[in-house]
Amino acid sequence: MTTTVGTTTVGTPTVGTPTVGTAPAGTATDAEAAEAAEAEAAEAAGASEVTGAWREVAAATGPADRAAAEEGVRLAYRLAGLPEPGEIVWVGSPRAGALLAARLTADGRAGRSVRDEVRSRPWAAARERVCAGLGPAGWAGHWALTGAALWPGTTALAERIRTGVVETVAAAPGDGTRAGDETRTGDGAQTGDAAGTASGPGAVDRAGTASGPGAADEEAVRLVLLDAVLGQHDAAWLAAFDGRDGWEELRGIAAVARAAGWWWPYERTAIVAERPVELRRDEAGRLHRGDGPALAFPDGFALHAWHGMPVPGEFLGGLAALTPRRIREEENAELRRVMLEHYGYERYLEESGAEPVQRDEAGVLWRIELEGDEPLVMVEVVNSTPEPDGTHRTYWLRVPPRTRTAKEGVAWTFGLSEAEYVPQRET
Repeated sequence: MTTTVGTTTVGTPTVGTPTVGTAPAGTATDAEAAEAAEAEAAEAAGASEVTGAWREVAAATGPADRAAAEEGVRLAYRLAGLPEPGEIVWVGSPRAGALLAARLTADGRAGRSVRDEVRSRPWAAARERVCAGLGPAGWAGHWALTGAALWPGTTALAERIRTGVVETVAAAPGDGTRAGDETRTGDGAQTGDAAGTASGPGAVDRAGTASGPGAADEEAVRLVLLDAVLGQHDAAWLAAFDGRDGWEELRGIAAVARAAGWWWPYERTAIVAERPVELRRDEAGRLHRGDGPALAFPDGFALHAWHGMPVPGEFLGGLAALTPRRIREEENAELRRVMLEHYGYERYLEESGAEPVQRDEAGVLWRIELEGDEPLVMVEVVNSTPEPDGTHRTYWLRVPPRTRTAKEGVAWTFGLSEAEYVPQRET
């Protein structure tokens, strides 16, 4: 078809055919497309900034800002249409918070849980408004830029804390909060003294360790953990709602999250926990530390982990003195793998007297049997690209126990079969 500016040649239908320079109805012009792209970029940049701020909240350690947290608690109650709590009690960790919550709910002094009014309903309302405003596709894109970036790490950490709380209570039944663990403010009790003890008409008797009928048991602790608001570990969904329609109703929860750790909202009492003093993670965001607790709170509650796997604290203390014999004698297969990672596979093979079982152009295949576990099979490969000093670095690749040749093992690391693995040039 040939056209001239503003006209159409004879024989060319004019109905529905635009003249040159006119965009079809419903089609964005270049300027509109550029404007949309610019708006999209600005939205992504804003979301990234908000998410970064909440990422810092989720990872914050050190003393809570108690004044800001308490004001946030009171605001959350007011926004929910509730009277402010008569007292706010501070504890040193989620474990201490759960134990105290179990005790106070058992004897009725805290009143009923108001988590639904304070947290669940405002959250649901905000989510409904944001979804309605953005639409399904818009919400999915917004979540991907905000909450999704924080969700895996914060939820995994919160679940690990829950598990740790229950495990420590199960290991020491009848162990309540110790004298001096709590500080109280509000109408029910005066602020505690330097030792953290409280006085006043509503003060809890803490003359020693709780025991007997008032002590928290495992089942009671499991139940009150459902009453907890996660404070800084609610960062993922707070990042998604920050500044959006419905955010006003979440300002109290957000204020507590920025200033403190977990908290328990009850009718007459709010229990607020301190943030951790230590948080160590690996590159994947999992709890990890080889020389101490990966997560520790000021009252001594701590979790030990190796690349996300829970390990006993005393176990980590022995890693520095590992020997091949000690590794072989470890009956727990998971702990033995931690030992091997810490000790080094290459070093273990060398010092255990392991011998190669096969050699080919790809490398050397090593195998050593491990009692009660799958065999340790590795391929020794030499990097063909020299280092600056002219040497060639050796690498050890762990491969499946069924591996029969070094080439098969190297191919497996690329997701290929031995027959498919034909490198044109090795680097």
